[in-house]
Amino acid sequence: MSENVPADKSVKIICRPNTAVFYVKVIAGSSRTAPAGVQNGMLKIKLSAAPQRGKANQALVDFLADKLGVKKKFIRITAGLTSKVKQITVEQITPQALMEKLESVI
Repeated sequence: MSENVPADKSVKIICRPNTAVFYVKVIAGSSRTAPAGVQNGMLKIKLSAAPQRGKANQALVDFLADKLGVKKKFIRITAGLTSKVKQITVEQITPQALMEKLESVI
């Protein structure tokens, strides 16, 4: 019997006016920056940046901007600045477009 098998392998997206919100679980200090799958509706991302003085947060925004094709100014960490689990708000993107971009990243 296997444990910890996620029932849903998609990222949960919360729709808000002209924005989309989702959660990311960050694994900072990894050997390289890369997506690491989905866990409990959250996108898991390995970051090579250390979790010091906001370096990992900035690396996360840079990574997401690159992979989602959105300018950095439209991506904000709206909760969890000092936590491994972060709430990400992306402006100027529809939830459908965000889901398509996230699926291509995973």
